[in-house]
Amino acid sequence: MLRSDTFVDKVVLVTGGRSGIGFQIAKDFLKLGAKVIICSRKEDKLKTAATELEEFGNVSYKACDIRKVEDIQALAKMIKENHQRLDILINNAGGQFPALAEYISDKGWNAVINNNLNGTFLMIREMANTFFIPQKNGVIVNITAEVYRGFPGMAHTGAARAGVENLTKSLAMEWSDFNIRINCVAPGIIESSGLDQYPQQIQDMFEEAERAIPLKRFGKVEDVSNAVTFLASPMAAYITGISLFVDGAQHLGFDKMGLARVLKSFIS
Repeated sequence: MLRSDTFVDKVVLVTGGRSGIGFQIAKDFLKLGAKVIICSRKEDKLKTAATELEEFGNVSYKACDIRKVEDIQALAKMIKENHQRLDILINNAGGQFPALAEYISDKGWNAVINNNLNGTFLMIREMANTFFIPQKNGVIVNITAEVYRGFPGMAHTGAARAGVENLTKSLAMEWSDFNIRINCVAPGIIESSGLDQYPQQIQDMFEEAERAIPLKRFGKVEDVSNAVTFLASPMAAYITGISLFVDGAQHLGFDKMGLARVLKSFIS
């Protein structure tokens, strides 16, 4: 268990921090002493989230579309003006939709790749150039997904998340000279607000999937946040370039075709 002062005097940016996994990560960093900035695209929902998080510590927010360099640069400027530094970046923002590969349009493919892969890279590059490289110090944790044996039913996000994982390995080596550590946390199926967006047939599939997970349960947002705060902490000072699965061993033994089968049933 991390000490309550683990991140005192540290400044943390959590993208996609207004709900679900991102909200829990922001909350836990605040409880561990950090100053936290959350961002996502919708300012009204960000404001609501920040108001809830104020109970736990020093939190601020700014609307930012991670696909737009100008938005990221404006966010970096705000952080520099208010905090003069950034110590930890948590790339949690992203999005996808279920679809069989043959039905993914050019627009749908590009939207998911642009958000989950390109947006993550742009955020990393801008925050590294503004803060981490000049400071010669920084920690980055990328939230990906359990794509170890592919992601049937979501090939677009599987490809994007695998790209982020490989990017993480490359930057862990390239930026070691700057004392920048970068790792991934790869969640399996997590009980969060993100599951509520799916139709009932997929919700039913989730119930069956839960019984098939080796640990016989879905993950909780706290499980993911615990992994993130550990990797960002001094306890992980010699860990960089890895992907930490938070999935109850789904990547080792789990039928990954459940979602694809449900999608096929819609068109049969």
